[in-house]
Amino acid sequence: EVLRQVRNQALRASVKEAAPTLIAVLTGGIAAYVVGVKDVKTLNRWARGEVTDIRPESETKLRTAYEISLLLLRFDAPETVRAWFIGMDPELDDISPARTIHEGRLQEAIGAARAFAANG
Repeated sequence: EVLRQVRNQALRASVKEAAPTLIAVLTGGIAAYVVGVKDVKTLNRWARGEVTDIRPESETKLRTAYEISLLLLRFDAPETVRAWFIGMDPELDDISPARTIHEGRLQEAIGAARAFAANG
């Protein structure tokens, strides 16, 4: 049930809602890397609604990272969620979830997040 709620919330959220959450939880530089944009200025423009023409690949990464953040924030503090994103994850062959999303391996990152939440 939690997974369905989180997925629905992530799908219904606008980019304008999702971007500031990621910036706050991950910090700007990490969020920009995860989503695959040049720098946090781009994410800030999304958060302000100044840019709506977003590459589908970047939006998909943003929504995936946002969904994972929503899930993990139900169980852990933002600092723990950030640490999980940048840490080496055994579910991902000791690659960070941030890099996994950056590389477009979204289902693997979601699976690792669910395993982390379940074991937390």
